[in-house]
Amino acid sequence: MTEAPRWLTPVEEQAWRGMLRMHDLLVNQAGRTLQSGFGLSATDYSVLAELTRTPDDRLRILEIAKVLGWEKSRVSHHLARMTKRGLIAREECADDGRGSVVVVTPAGRAAMEAAAPRHVEDVRRLFLDHLTLGQITLLAEITDTVLREIDAGQ
Repeated sequence: MTEAPRWLTPVEEQAWRGMLRMHDLLVNQAGRTLQSGFGLSATDYSVLAELTRTPDDRLRILEIAKVLGWEKSRVSHHLARMTKRGLIAREECADDGRGSVVVVTPAGRAAMEAAAPRHVEDVRRLFLDHLTLGQITLLAEITDTVLREIDAGQ
């Protein structure tokens, strides 16, 4: 016998739908600034942010896919567009001849350095400035918990 679905309560639905809408609005509004001011899409910025968080500005393609939660084909297509624009370059992996590594180019580094201060300003203006320190701390705990559980299930 099939178990009945566990429908969302009104509060659960409000939380879920609100989180989705908030995410979409934040990404769209911050993305518009990145595009109009710096010629970067929100996706470009996400890739460059992950690459520049590493000590040597490089990651394997599968690592980028994992950290961004994208399918390998989506990553490959997007990286090809960024390569054509000179933001990144691909190199053979020194450890493994089958894989490749993505590296930030000087143009990609310059684009990131130009865009990051405005992006942080937007994150504060659109998101953080509307919350108390307690709410930010609680949200950080919530996101860590959910992400950890999702990662454990994969």
